[in-house]
Amino acid sequence: MTKDNGAPPPAADNAKQSRPKSQRDLKQQIAHWSYRILRWGRDRVPPVIRSIVGVLLMIGGVFGFLPVLGFWMFPLGLAFIAMDLPFTRARIDVWAESLRQRADAGIDSERNPDN
Repeated sequence: MTKDNGAPPPAADNAKQSRPKSQRDLKQQIAHWSYRILRWGRDRVPPVIRSIVGVLLMIGGVFGFLPVLGFWMFPLGLAFIAMDLPFTRARIDVWAESLRQRADAGIDSERNPDN
């Protein structure tokens, strides 16, 4: 038998150190995919279809506790609908640009790990 000194095993210590990095990576991946979906919706989907896709995304977001569906779908659905409303289009463009910058920051940090 070994004596338990209350210290966590080395594997648990490594997991604590890598957690912020993996959370950062996850946030950057989400920003990247959200930006790509918004750009695809803006550039390739007709306005009426875009609103229907937005409603479907919102419905899927309500059932985010189920597998495959996720709560991420709800705000994306709102953004799809907002792209068709003239008074909200500018805000969506600003949000998409901030998503692009977050995603690009992740790519830049992978290229230059010193940053």
